[in-house]
Amino acid sequence: MGDTQSPRRALVLYGSETGNAQDVAEEMGRLAERLRFDTEVAELNAVSLKQLLQHHVVLISISTTGQGDLPPNSQAFWKALRSARLRPGCLQHMRFASFGLGDTSYPKYNWAHRKLYNRLVQLGAQPICDRGESDEQHPEGIDGSFLPWTSTLRSSLLEEYPLPEGSEPIPDNVLLDPKWLLDLADSDKTAPTNGHTISGNNDDAEEPPDQSLLDIPGGLTAGVTSNERLTPASHWQDVRHLKLDIEGSHPYAPGDVLTIYPKNFPVDVDQFLAIMDWTPIADRRLKFTPSSASVSPTARLPVSTFTSSSTTTLRELLTNNLDILSIPRRSFFAKLAHYTSDEFHRDRLLEFTDPEYIDELFDYTTRPRRSILEVLQEFESVRIPWQRVCSIIPTLRGRQFSIASAMTEVPSPQDKGTRTRIELLIAIVKYKTVIKRIRQGVATRYIASLAPTQQLTVTLSRGGLGVTQDELQRPVVMIGPGTGVAPMRALIQQRMQWRHQAPAQDMPVANDLLFFGCRNAESDYFFAHEWKEHKDRGVPLEVFAAFSRDQRQKVYVQDLVRQQSGAVYDAVVNRSGILYICGSSGKMPQAVREALIEGFQEHGALSREDAEAYLVALEKSGRYRQETW
Repeated sequence: MGDTQSPRRALVLYGSETGNAQDVAEEMGRLAERLRFDTEVAELNAVSLKQLLQHHVVLISISTTGQGDLPPNSQAFWKALRSARLRPGCLQHMRFASFGLGDTSYPKYNWAHRKLYNRLVQLGAQPICDRGESDEQHPEGIDGSFLPWTSTLRSSLLEEYPLPEGSEPIPDNVLLDPKWLLDLADSDKTAPTNGHTISGNNDDAEEPPDQSLLDIPGGLTAGVTSNERLTPASHWQDVRHLKLDIEGSHPYAPGDVLTIYPKNFPVDVDQFLAIMDWTPIADRRLKFTPSSASVSPTARLPVSTFTSSSTTTLRELLTNNLDILSIPRRSFFAKLAHYTSDEFHRDRLLEFTDPEYIDELFDYTTRPRRSILEVLQEFESVRIPWQRVCSIIPTLRGRQFSIASAMTEVPSPQDKGTRTRIELLIAIVKYKTVIKRIRQGVATRYIASLAPTQQLTVTLSRGGLGVTQDELQRPVVMIGPGTGVAPMRALIQQRMQWRHQAPAQDMPVANDLLFFGCRNAESDYFFAHEWKEHKDRGVPLEVFAAFSRDQRQKVYVQDLVRQQSGAVYDAVVNRSGILYICGSSGKMPQAVREALIEGFQEHGALSREDAEAYLVALEKSGRYRQETW
């Protein structure tokens, strides 16, 4: 799409854990393409530093994870960028713009973005506009700050790289061609008979997804040994204790995460196929083909696990690869507007893409958690060409869960070596929305359907808690309400294992403290029997539980941190202890932080300013660690 005389090249890179930074990168890619740049979008780890200098401009979107870290898919790039062998000024020919995705409930808000930006500038790279930053807590989400920033980016790109004489940007109402299209892989043009019928939406007898294993880079095959509901059937929330075994030894530490790759249910896939009139060709073999001769054979395929020789079917894609139940982004509506002949529908779809109506888009999509499938049911005149489905529906991503157990090996059946046991604590997402629709989490609905002996594909990755054995002598203060107790349980078990192996002089001189919060002692006090067993066996652990609904006045973890501020102060300040906070992001981490500051003021006779400075010093020295989601 570039100008024939000298193609303008843009490289768009992302460091993403949950996929938001990738969405932002793809939107930046479309913006650059409309300004007639030849555009390539890739994860940071996929490029070398040399490639940064081979493009006119580099656009970066990056999220911050854990303790201010870069996401796993950008760690190798970051390591190369930090090399002491790099000469100052080695990136002086690089022009770039960057956008960070962060969460102000974390102490190290947008830290990864700032580190990356500062290092690029230090090596001589030149920003073409001010860096942008978003806050997960913003009432309008990422778009609240991303939209205004993209108009600045667009102006800067046009100013720095003026379009050649007689050339205009590609208007927003012109559809951009995807690099890859689907095509029939066989020459037989007759439609096969289709054994599937549209299932009635009967919740009780919902057919689960097929059990075929997914092809995931670095994937491990896990077998389900149990999937037990911990909360009573009468309780509003279904919380599972899931136990999985993986063949062989796969070491992990407290705070590490297991990623589960979900599938869509046949009832939804069948509905999608029917709405789009694709049922007759749902089981034909398909392959990806370049949309034009100018597409590089190495260009990234829309489904990262596929190669140009892979074949699939629409049913397989919608089951395993495309997130048909995700909440659509603005760009989705812009694309749909091209595939309806109904004028009213087209106008309404385009309205959702107008930055002036950002609150209307939020009210239609995010507030009621309306899915792509439901949008297509409402805009029934829309017909997406099946050849383009992968450029319109986002890909289905794995969901990360903090591991709730310490590394344990169990014998394999028939003495075939060992297996690694991994336990998870998972709240199944199911609720009624403001429009009285039942909503289910894509991953947790899949997890709820898992039966013992079933196998699934998972990946194991490092978390941000950074727990090491040489910290055993220090007491730990753990604050983990709800399913935030999962990594705390892993830490407690790990410390028990280490104590069992350690000489007496390595033992901590004070008890570890666990602050747990839930609604009711009877319904969601997870692992209560274990905490009692530990106490009976003399494990140096004190558990303080807040039950918010068991009395008239609500009690939360931060209230117990205040009540026990003397014990917390003794563990953290007098005995050089470590603080861990896990659970929901948002108000809880901030409320706990406030309770800690008040405790430091009271017991350390500190001013408010000094107490805050002390907490910041704990963060910097790695003694205050937060993992929230």
